[in-house]
Amino acid sequence: MKRKSIYVIILLTVGILTSCKVGKRYTRPELNLPDSLTQNQDSTSFGDQDWRAIYTDSTLRALIERALVYNKDMQIAVARIKEMAERKRISTAALLPDFNGHVTTERESTDYGGDQFAQDDEVGARLLVSWEIDLWGNLRWRRSASLAEYLQTVEARRALQMTIISEVAQAYYELVALDTELDIVKKTLKAREQGVRLTRLRFEGGLTSEIPYSQAQLELSRISALIPDLERRISLKESDIAFLAGDFPKPIDRSGLLQDFNFPKSLPVGLPSALLERRPDIRQAEQRLIAAHAESKVAYTNMFPRLSLTGRFGVESDVFSNLMKSPYSIMDGVLLSPIFGWGKHRAAHKASKAAYEAELHSYEKTVLTAFKEVHNAIVNFNKMKDIYESRERFERSAKKYMDLTEKQYIQKVITYLDVIDAQREYFDAQINLSNTIRDELIAVVQLYKALGGGWEEQE
Repeated sequence: MKRKSIYVIILLTVGILTSCKVGKRYTRPELNLPDSLTQNQDSTSFGDQDWRAIYTDSTLRALIERALVYNKDMQIAVARIKEMAERKRISTAALLPDFNGHVTTERESTDYGGDQFAQDDEVGARLLVSWEIDLWGNLRWRRSASLAEYLQTVEARRALQMTIISEVAQAYYELVALDTELDIVKKTLKAREQGVRLTRLRFEGGLTSEIPYSQAQLELSRISALIPDLERRISLKESDIAFLAGDFPKPIDRSGLLQDFNFPKSLPVGLPSALLERRPDIRQAEQRLIAAHAESKVAYTNMFPRLSLTGRFGVESDVFSNLMKSPYSIMDGVLLSPIFGWGKHRAAHKASKAAYEAELHSYEKTVLTAFKEVHNAIVNFNKMKDIYESRERFERSAKKYMDLTEKQYIQKVITYLDVIDAQREYFDAQINLSNTIRDELIAVVQLYKALGGGWEEQE
């Protein structure tokens, strides 16, 4: 009864002592966020939508889905989460007693003086228990740091998913834009071939000199020289997309030309405070800050005494038949307190505080970067609409001007050089308009990513 009372007193003492956790809890830094992200503020956000609702093209969606499974960076991130989940379990297990079994058999033979041979057998089975009592919260702070490190990997995978979706979508739009540009070049090449035939007939008929004919041939060569470079760029872009999808270089399917894609005319962007919770890279940076805060507390509590309890419970006998009749138990405690360590514990604490300060500034930088990206994406999205309207008007005017110059050349009102200038203006206008459509689509991609869209867990 006396021994049980001692054990109860010890356990009660341990419970009281382990309730103490030195150090203040983490609180999110005050960031003084702006009042709004745009003039037309709304509580809903474009980033809240599922990426499948944004990228409706079936071919693009298939590419994104494959990339989310087979992209090598994504697979590395998933493996990293598994690793940190197990490491988190280790830090949790450190809070609990450690049990080990020890079974021994021993035979000792002696022969003192050569005529006193003796043999001593011993059989034993022991249960070894060790437990570090978390007096000041050292182990609990370590567990907090481990948990934050685990959550970092979770948020890192989400941020990577967000990035991969945007990279695949942007690369796909760029690839389709190159297809559209190649289509424009090939149609222009046919028009230039007609121009060469026309000027050759007029030259052979004596209506003009050889100069217009030579000018038409030169312009035909200039346009045809664009095709190999575009085909090269298309092949390289296909290789980029295949790599994102975790595949070897190969041709990439696509649905059509840029004109076949639709993009929204206006997008809600949500509240500034929601951006902190929406973007996984911000949450990842905050988890790094939380881990640094916990590590500083670990370094601080390392300067306090540490108490370890050990116990051995078992049976031991020189005869196996009497083994279970010979129990024994030993329990002891060790209090280890730093006395003089040349200032290494204090230096470690100061270093961890400096590391926390660095992570604080890194977190603030991440938030600033996110707001800058949102601002720039909003500006790009809003201004691209104006750019598209102006370039569309320019393209129509250039087409009308080119048709007029070709008619006036036939009527001998202007020279063929004027026709070439008009054709070049129209060609450039078509390319610029195509690139504007591409840039509009990419602006949607960038805004969706900046608002933290695309990281939702897969079903």
